[in-house]
Amino acid sequence: MHGDPIFDLFNFLIGNTGDYNRFGSSKYISVIFYLGLLAGGLYIAFLNWSRDPEQRTAYHFWVAAMRITAAGMWIQGTIWKLPLPVAAGFKYWLEQEAKYSSVPILAMLVHSLFIPNIALLQPVVYLLEILFTISLTLGIAVRLIGIAEVLFTLQLWLGLYNDPTEWPWTYMAIIYAHGMFAAACAGRSLGLDHLLRRGLHRVPASSQPLVARIYALSS
Repeated sequence: MHGDPIFDLFNFLIGNTGDYNRFGSSKYISVIFYLGLLAGGLYIAFLNWSRDPEQRTAYHFWVAAMRITAAGMWIQGTIWKLPLPVAAGFKYWLEQEAKYSSVPILAMLVHSLFIPNIALLQPVVYLLEILFTISLTLGIAVRLIGIAEVLFTLQLWLGLYNDPTEWPWTYMAIIYAHGMFAAACAGRSLGLDHLLRRGLHRVPASSQPLVARIYALSS
């Protein structure tokens, strides 16, 4: 039975998908986490909209909408990567990278290092994609995380470039989108970055602690 985008979105939000249903009632940990995160992101957007007239533009609205939507892609990708202990889907695609990589040294690394240590690698990838989800949903440190997302997707593009079932432009589209998030500092559009940076601007740069200055660069 074929679905449609609205129906599929609703089922994803309530955890009624094939990937989710494999985990039984424990799936609701992920469902509640994402719904809470999404509510937080929307509340932050509301605060920006209500407090700062400069945020009430079509530009900021659409940048925020695309940022939050992209976060949904990352959280959906974590479901089939849940490291309990190793997800079959993650193992399959890692093996595909070893087989179809367009860069021999990447294929060698995947085959000799990543696959033998997949039980250690998968939790790192899982947590990294959770970090991507948090950053894009809340709009925090988006400039830095956007660059990380570009690099993360770049290795997928190179690793699966020769896979006959994949379309390389799919990965390039993800790279371009997240590169634009970084270039546009998308967290400053109805995101937490805008709220936090307003506070930083009240303190002279020379008086800011190192952590604050690093955050300012990352946002």
